[in-house]
Amino acid sequence: MIRKDEIDEILGEYGEIKIATICSHSALQIFHGARLEGFKTVGISLKDRVKVYESFPLAMPDEFLVVSSFKEVLDDSIQEYLRERNCIIVPHGSFVAYVGGENILDKLCIPMFGNRLSLLWECNRDRQMEWLRKAGLKTPRRFSEIRDKDIKVFVKFHGAMGGKNYFITDAGKVEEELERRGISLDKVVVEEFISGVRYYPHYFYSPIFNRLELLGMDKRIETVDESYRFIEKRYDYTVSGNVPIIVRESLLKSIISMGRNIVEASKKLFPPGIIGPFCLENFFNPDQGFITFEVSARIVAGTNLYPMGSFYSWYYFNEPMSMGRRIAREIKIAFKNDILEKIVY
Repeated sequence: MIRKDEIDEILGEYGEIKIATICSHSALQIFHGARLEGFKTVGISLKDRVKVYESFPLAMPDEFLVVSSFKEVLDDSIQEYLRERNCIIVPHGSFVAYVGGENILDKLCIPMFGNRLSLLWECNRDRQMEWLRKAGLKTPRRFSEIRDKDIKVFVKFHGAMGGKNYFITDAGKVEEELERRGISLDKVVVEEFISGVRYYPHYFYSPIFNRLELLGMDKRIETVDESYRFIEKRYDYTVSGNVPIIVRESLLKSIISMGRNIVEASKKLFPPGIIGPFCLENFFNPDQGFITFEVSARIVAGTNLYPMGSFYSWYYFNEPMSMGRRIAREIKIAFKNDILEKIVY
């Protein structure tokens, strides 16, 4: 694993900072936010995506680094190119999915915003569950904890898959269904299916201000949500978009408490803990309260709803503040105060 002191040594040689990320997921927001904070940007892009980003002049990167595969970011020549330009990488869901959590830990020797150890805990659902339970959050029962074979369960894969190929079945039919699909049990996570309303709050933890911020909230649009539009019933959970949400103010107590508990648990599990953006994926059931089934330990695509800030961000900043800009603001403050090592690994 790449050591923190190796990254700190690279940071020590940096001059004027540039912000870089893969051209996917929430890159438009990241580039736009960086520009608003005065940073130059580098977009790591596939050739066929350059025109897409060029069509958004206020959110396109200042410079494109064209690759044939996003995994090329692991190549020594690409890493040297980014280091020479004083780049700090901002990870997002596609970055983790394409490059791989283990590769980020072991092979990506470029300063990255946040604590890269948090991605190790995100990319494995067993570690995720340990984190959630360490934080004292309510979670769905796992397959090994379910005794009733008729209870509905949700079957999903490890990593950032965007809901692709997830499915519901009876607990007693899981192994039969997996065999039919040619999938082994160790490749999936099986959890109790929870009925309720989905809420995905967007948090930002600042170690500089020692403050947890609730900067937005969304609900995801999954194919199953409009299955009635298909001629044949289709229970597919692929995420294709997001919609904004604001909760009843009485529920904020639970939402903020859950975020704080996640931060405190992370400090014990992988010091110094989560830094910057993260999201808790929850169901709310009136009889059971909030039940959390996932944590995303980086910026999530739902934040793309708020390029000029959300209903909540205005209560922290009396100016437009997207999650992408909030990341850039934290980097800017750390750079000015010579404490980048506090927020970069």
